[in-house]
Amino acid sequence: MNYSTDTEHFFDKVYGVTKLIPHGRVTSYGAIAKYLGAARSSRMVGWAMNGAGKHPDVPAHRVVNRVGLLTGKMHFGSSNAMEQMLAEEGIQVEDDKIVNFKKYFWDPVVELGMD
Repeated sequence: MNYSTDTEHFFDKVYGVTKLIPHGRVTSYGAIAKYLGAARSSRMVGWAMNGAGKHPDVPAHRVVNRVGLLTGKMHFGSSNAMEQMLAEEGIQVEDDKIVNFKKYFWDPVVELGMD
C-alpha cells in the first residue's frame, strides 16, 4: 500500500503514543485516534498497528478494540502471540478478550492530556 506523507506522519504520531502505553496496560484504537485529534480515525490507527511489525520498539500488542478484543492478533506471527505478550505483562485474556478490560485500560487523553 502506498501511503501519502500525511498518512506516514499520522502513523508516526500513532507509534509515538503507543510507545507511551505503560507495561501492563492497554488502550484502544479509538482512544489513540481521539488523543491525536482524529476521533473518527480509529481504523487508520489500526492500519498503523498492522504495520508496526517494522518498528520493534512499538508495543502494538497493547492496542486493542474498544471492548478489549484482540482484533489485531493475526499480525503477530502466530494466533496466540499477542495473548502471550499480554500475559507476560499480567493481563489475562479469555476468548480473545481482555479480562477486566477497564482495569487495564490506559486513556491517553486522561494520562497525557490533549495533544
